[in-house]
Amino acid sequence: MNTNKNFKPLTFKKGVKDGLPIGLGYFPVSLAFGVTASALSVPVFISIIMSMTNLTSAGQLAGLKIIAIGGSFLQIIFTQLVINSRYFLMSVSLSQKVENVSTIKRMLMSAGITDEIFGVAVSKKEPLTPKYFFGLILCPYIGWVLGTVVGACLGNVLPLVVVNSLGIALYSMFIAIFSNPAIKNKKLGFVVLISTALSCLIYFVPTLNKLLTGVASIVAALIASIIAALLFPVKMEGENG
Repeated sequence: MNTNKNFKPLTFKKGVKDGLPIGLGYFPVSLAFGVTASALSVPVFISIIMSMTNLTSAGQLAGLKIIAIGGSFLQIIFTQLVINSRYFLMSVSLSQKVENVSTIKRMLMSAGITDEIFGVAVSKKEPLTPKYFFGLILCPYIGWVLGTVVGACLGNVLPLVVVNSLGIALYSMFIAIFSNPAIKNKKLGFVVLISTALSCLIYFVPTLNKLLTGVASIVAALIASIIAALLFPVKMEGENG
């Protein structure tokens, strides 16, 4: 953990500023989720509650499909655990950047972790503060819920091709978050390339592509992390050489 006292504490206002682009990006994606929920005859209030208690596009869409076919609660729980299992690794990673924070606050912070929020938070050199992180979560949360409300109320007004294209915004934003740090830090760029290559390998190789999405993400992340740890070991404070 970085304990450099020269860093200025990250503030709630800074978090809101950093989270605003993510919130704007989440709006069209959650709008597409709301439209999809409406097309599957899911009541508006149910889709809104789903977005208020979750921040996961893949998880919510999978949940919709299970609801549509009359699946059980156990199916939903198992599916969510697998699809969102990558957040376990993200939470562990970010916990190393948090200092002197109670368990309750850590749990609340972890509930707001998404791929994009993680990308912004992990790129900060300063220790994460609860105020900053809650500010970072605020706009994405509002954008996600508001988009769902609009999409669910619009119903089938938007053409299918428009709804499908809205999801591209999320991937574009995620790439934008990591591209700049990866360009500046060659080691990070190498790890990103390794992770991307492993993800492509898992996706295209016949046997490996049978892995569930969440498991595949964890496998790629673990292998890339091990390779990075071996090639670029982090020196401990006071270590020479």
